[in-house]
Amino acid sequence: MDCLKCKASIQITLEDDINISDSRPDALKLIMDRGNVVIEEVRVTDDHVGVKGILKAGILYLAEGPKAKAAAMEGEIPFEEQIYMEGIRSGDNVSVSWEIEDLSTGLINSRKFSIQSVLLLKAVCEEICDEETAVDISGQEPVEFRKKSLNIASMVMKKKDIFRMKEEVEIPGSFPNIFSMIWWEVEPSEVEFKVLDDKISVQGEIRAFFLYLGEGEEEEICHYETVLPFAGSLACDGAREGMIPEIRYQAEAREVTVRPDFDGEERVITFELCLNLDICAYEEENIDILSDVYGVVQETNVQEKEALFRSYLGRSNGKMKLSGHFKAAEGEQIGKVLHTCGKLQTTDVSLGETGIEISGTVSVQVLYESSKEEKWFGMIKEELPFQYVLDAEGVGRDCVYPLQTDLEQITVSIIDTDEIDVKCVLFFHTNIYRQWKEKIVEQITTCELDSEKIDSLPGIAIYVVREGESLWDIGKRYYVPISAIRQTNELASDEVKTGDRILIMRNL
Repeated sequence: MDCLKCKASIQITLEDDINISDSRPDALKLIMDRGNVVIEEVRVTDDHVGVKGILKAGILYLAEGPKAKAAAMEGEIPFEEQIYMEGIRSGDNVSVSWEIEDLSTGLINSRKFSIQSVLLLKAVCEEICDEETAVDISGQEPVEFRKKSLNIASMVMKKKDIFRMKEEVEIPGSFPNIFSMIWWEVEPSEVEFKVLDDKISVQGEIRAFFLYLGEGEEEEICHYETVLPFAGSLACDGAREGMIPEIRYQAEAREVTVRPDFDGEERVITFELCLNLDICAYEEENIDILSDVYGVVQETNVQEKEALFRSYLGRSNGKMKLSGHFKAAEGEQIGKVLHTCGKLQTTDVSLGETGIEISGTVSVQVLYESSKEEKWFGMIKEELPFQYVLDAEGVGRDCVYPLQTDLEQITVSIIDTDEIDVKCVLFFHTNIYRQWKEKIVEQITTCELDSEKIDSLPGIAIYVVREGESLWDIGKRYYVPISAIRQTNELASDEVKTGDRILIMRNL
């Protein structure tokens, strides 16, 4: 079974001022920003987890001067934090994930930017634990025992891995050659995983946007946007088709470079995208466990303990459409939308009367070309709140439902010189598991029967079945085998009803 030893989270605030390098032009106006976090080290000690990493922020800005109308730079803010996790010990395997809850950049002066960010770090210690229980009994002395059948989702795999993609994009012939790359964004979307024999298949889309300075005397700023489908597989020993995947990923785009095409012209853009995977896989199985025992000629003492089990109920998917109208800053005019990006964040997930209630926001950034020549570029940065109920048949208070979300589609249309309409499609999916505690048999010991207790029991009796009682309860009360009661009463099965009269005959 999967065993959650402990988990904890910490929210940290990072801020710093970043100077523009000497090779970059002066800044006139901030246009766009993006953020990424690199975890460099996770150090586990008793009751604490040390996390060391870097927040990397990219900034696209409008540059001063008649020619270089746009430029970009990157800034880094290192951090080192201690997360308190009671019960954690050195050597435990701890997974740390991150989420940028807020990123704000500002222009201090023509050579300096400010960066402020709220970062959420989540640490989890979860591993596979073998749960041992008695499943059968054997011996020379006659003993009555019964079993219980359980349908469980057994965790058979838990590991981390990296799925790497190296892609190339050649810009269309109608575009000028690339003189220098200014800004890029590469993000995966609609990523799906499937467990196959000894491998995991991965497929989805890559949304790529590039802003570059074209060759030529005019030094034209060009933009190119495309969607690339991808598919591949990751070797995974022990994986079997039909397993239930519970896989999460965080994307990390590597350096973007430009290379010549076959004619020697700078027109091919190469980039590497890595998906850092946290892989869990469950397998459904039916097991019969020993649930109760009683002796006929000896007293049996059963030692039990509680164990946590999980069963798979099914998968739930849902989509919702979200839209909103936003205006550009006062005095700005929108000539053409160049690029749109969005980020979906959930703020609350809870169980409601009709399903799983989800609330959150979609942060939207829209890069546009201004119809005013002197402004050139502009940006609209807004948030769209949402609430959604995901239908989940069979879900209850005893269930767990690790939710995963995706911003599947986002489109923007201009409805006025300073106003846009944003539409997006949100996708929610989760595997639903019922979780419960079950008493399991750890050990059985025997001893001589209590002679006074046995002597107090009648050799022959007529027993009237009470509500909720079974043949097992009656046999256990009188130390008589179930088969003997059935034979004496000529019963075809173990089923009895309230009020039935059962003849009990003990072998004295």
